[in-house]
Amino acid sequence: MLLYILRRLLNVVVMLLVVATITFGIFFLVPLLQHTDPVMRYIGKNANPVAIAGIKVKLGLDKPVYEQFWLYLKGLVVGRDYANGNDVIHCPAPCFGISTQTQTPVWPTLLHDVTVTGSLAAGAAVLWLVFGVGTGVVSALRKRTAIDRVAMVTALAGVSLPVYFTGLAASALFVYNLGWLQPTNPDVTFTSDPGAWFQGMLLPWITLAFLFAATYARLTRATMLDVLGEDYIRTARAKGLPERTVIGKHAMRSTLTPIMTVFGMDLGGLLGGAILTENVFNLHGLGFDALNGITKNDLPMIMGVTLFAAFFIVMANLIVDLLYAVVDPRVRLA
Repeated sequence: MLLYILRRLLNVVVMLLVVATITFGIFFLVPLLQHTDPVMRYIGKNANPVAIAGIKVKLGLDKPVYEQFWLYLKGLVVGRDYANGNDVIHCPAPCFGISTQTQTPVWPTLLHDVTVTGSLAAGAAVLWLVFGVGTGVVSALRKRTAIDRVAMVTALAGVSLPVYFTGLAASALFVYNLGWLQPTNPDVTFTSDPGAWFQGMLLPWITLAFLFAATYARLTRATMLDVLGEDYIRTARAKGLPERTVIGKHAMRSTLTPIMTVFGMDLGGLLGGAILTENVFNLHGLGFDALNGITKNDLPMIMGVTLFAAFFIVMANLIVDLLYAVVDPRVRLA
């Protein structure tokens, strides 16, 4: 087990290195191929040559591309100083660069906003797992009944309707018409006012969970129906085991394996930024940073969010692989 974990952690490092290389190439080599100067993103189009030369020296853009890439990787591990004479900006590790908009290190912004994205993803994940998997199990056990048809029609609606539609429709109904919930306030945090924070996050959780719960309900139903037809399930029933034991102890273990696979990808991707949900409900998380970086051409911010998302995805898949052996004893890690 220990050797397996160490090998997978090494794979994580290699994968992040590949992602860093690709993103660096896209955002720094492509402008050079297009004969555009990346320094203009920091200083503007009307800058004088002296100012342009100073920014190039400060950011290291006067060095060869391979040296810039080495400094970028080194900054991720030990930090980096951006200096030109007395003008020095210290970027602590992990240094993702200096934002072209705020002229400050990207890392503190990402570290602050990941809490917003993390709370959004965690709350929605609890809801979609409970209701999505539960609905799928009930539909499989009540196949072709009215409960099954209603659940699958609802799931189909959840998959079909985009977040920006359900989010705006839910806000219009529950916030502005009925007044049951409060609008989301990005300035309210869990530490400042837990009650107001919970009310503000409830609608984003439900909206995001509705989309994923529909997918998990369909996946759980299809997997459960296949598992219930297996020989070991019929043997367990023939031995006289209670139906609760057959479903909960035997059928659910095999059903949870594909669910965990999809869950690792979904949760890892959401931790990298739920762009649509954060934009609809005005939440300043990693999705907001990514969208803001794209619209304002803030390349270091986009690169930082990209590496964050890659890290969460590979770590989520590592955790899922380890949980396989816990959920299903037939799985052996080697």
